[in-house]
Amino acid sequence: MGSVLALSTRPGRQNSPFPQDRPLSRWDRRDGRLPNPGSFDGLHRNCKDVFPQQTEGVKLVINKTLSSFFKVSHTFHLSAVAPSSYRFHAEHLQSDTDSKETGSPMLIGEMDSSGSLNAHSLFHLSEKIRAKAVFQTQQAQFATWQFETEYRGSDFTAAVTMANPDILRESVIMVAHFLQSVSPQLVLGGELVYHRGRAEEGGILTLAGQYSGPNWVATLNAGKGGAHASYYHRANKQIQVGVEFEASTRTQETTFSFGYQMELPEAKMVFKGMLDSRCIIGGVLEKRLYPLPATLIMGAFVNHRADKLQVGLGVNVG
Repeated sequence: MGSVLALSTRPGRQNSPFPQDRPLSRWDRRDGRLPNPGSFDGLHRNCKDVFPQQTEGVKLVINKTLSSFFKVSHTFHLSAVAPSSYRFHAEHLQSDTDSKETGSPMLIGEMDSSGSLNAHSLFHLSEKIRAKAVFQTQQAQFATWQFETEYRGSDFTAAVTMANPDILRESVIMVAHFLQSVSPQLVLGGELVYHRGRAEEGGILTLAGQYSGPNWVATLNAGKGGAHASYYHRANKQIQVGVEFEASTRTQETTFSFGYQMELPEAKMVFKGMLDSRCIIGGVLEKRLYPLPATLIMGAFVNHRADKLQVGLGVNVG
């Protein structure tokens, strides 16, 4: 079960564009203090990164780094199930020399051939406080706009998000997150979602917990809206596996997914595969075309229940 932020900041299974999560190992602090637990949205990220992203059609991505803090990319996608599209992506990142300056912003924008815009901005107001704004449009109409303020203490993280405020319709969505490191291995917290509109008003409370081992992470979110559990395990330097369980009280659906990732450094290859309870089997192979600055991506997903096959081929340059 995801939060409201997942609807606006993560298209598909992509990660958040802002690096905000802690590493797998949480007990490498030598001063005896508990580490910061990271962001609420990153609780299941270790497991989700193991699963392959669904591919379809032919895709060409050209990346260009213009400076140490500015880069752009062009994406051409030819699809048989959706309209073909072009996307322009630009990022203004903090350079190495500006990384310690709290006033340096991070700006990310993406626009496609239909005129839809996806923009993110992040400002470090102080060493522990940062503000984020997200705007999304569907062609000429606003689809999402949200504002987030996050405070990161030495061993806890608190954040408040306001999404889609509309004074005329008297509607708004408020999300509050809190995570606390109880021990070097255990993190506890929760999420409170409040929504108000002309026709309805209510709130959903979700409790969260995460326990980490030397090479594994177990996470559970549970509340009135359902439950989301995941388990991530790094078997060795080459193999990682993840298991996800999601149950929704709104849709009355339950899904179970298994994913794995194999890395072959000598062959410069990475393979990700998955299998879930909806009878969907898929895999994505990424091959670095050394010495060329390009990566070949091949993927296939089969839905046995719906008798559908999706095949994708892509090249990532730069």
